[in-house]
Amino acid sequence: MPGPVFDRIAIFGAGLIGSSIALAAREYRAAKKVVLYDKSEDVRARARALNLGEVAETMEAACSGADCIILCVPVGAIGETTAAIAPYLQAGVILTDVGSVKEKALESMSAHCPEGVFLIPGHPIAGTEKSGPEAGFASLFRNAWHILTPLPQQDEPYNSAVDRLASFWEMLGAKVEIMEAARHDRVLAITSHLPHLIAYNIVSTAHDMESVGEGEVVKYSAGGFRDFTRIAASDPTMWRDVFLNNKDAVLETLGRFSEDLAALQRAIRWDDGETLFREFERARGIRKAIVEAGQDTDETNFGRNRPPKK
Repeated sequence: MPGPVFDRIAIFGAGLIGSSIALAAREYRAAKKVVLYDKSEDVRARARALNLGEVAETMEAACSGADCIILCVPVGAIGETTAAIAPYLQAGVILTDVGSVKEKALESMSAHCPEGVFLIPGHPIAGTEKSGPEAGFASLFRNAWHILTPLPQQDEPYNSAVDRLASFWEMLGAKVEIMEAARHDRVLAITSHLPHLIAYNIVSTAHDMESVGEGEVVKYSAGGFRDFTRIAASDPTMWRDVFLNNKDAVLETLGRFSEDLAALQRAIRWDDGETLFREFERARGIRKAIVEAGQDTDETNFGRNRPPKK
C-alpha cells in the first residue's frame, strides 16, 4: 500500500465535504495527520466530539505545518477565507478548494494567495443533501469524479504539486480529471446547478399549491416529487453562492432549458404525441447511458428501498 501523500492536511469547514475528507484521509491513510477548523465554535465542538481529527481553535494553528490546505467553505466565502489565512501560508504548501464554481473561486483565491503557494482549485462531484459534521462518511468519494482546474502555468514544481494532489484524491477513491475552469462551470451548470434550481422551484410551487390542495400535494407525492424534495433539501447557503457565482453559465443553460420546455408545452397543447414520444425516448436513452457509465443504478426505485410497514 502506498504511503501517505501529505504529512498534514488542514481542512477549513467541517461540513459534509470537510468531514468526509477528514474521515477518508484517515481511513485510507492519505495523510499522516488531519486538522480541521471551522469558524463556528459549535461546529468545532461537534467535530471534536465526532473524533474527526485534531480540531484547531484558530486559523493560524490549523495552517501551522500543513503541506496541503483544503477550503471546504461556500463559494462566496472562498476569497474571504483565503485572505484570512494568507499570512499563515508557507511557500510550497498546496492550497485547494471543493467549490462547484471554479472561475470565481480561482479569481478570488488568486487575489489573496501569496507567492510560492501552489494554488490548485478542485471540485469533488460527490455529496448528499445532508449537511454538518455528522453527515460525513469516508466512502463519499469512492468512484466519484474529482475535477482539478490548475492554473495555466506549466513549470515543473507546479505540475508536481498537481500530481501530488491528484494522488491524494485517488487514494480517497476518486477518479481525477483535469479541466479548464470555464469549461467546468459550463458542464456543471447543466449537470448539477440547473437541476438544483429546478428542484427548489418545483418544491416551492408545490408548497404554494399545498395551501390550495388541502394537504394533498404532500400526502400523495409520488417518487419523482420525492426525488426533487431530496435535492431541494441541500444547503441553502451553498447553493445561493453557487448561483450568484456561476450566473452566466446558469442563465445561458436556463435559457436553453426554457426554450425546450416551451416546445414540450406546445406539444401538449396541440396533442402532438409524436414530439412528446420522441423527446421522452431520447431522454430515456440518456438515462440508460448514465447507468451504463456506472453513474447510477437501474434498480427498482433507484435502489432506495421503502421502509417496512409497521
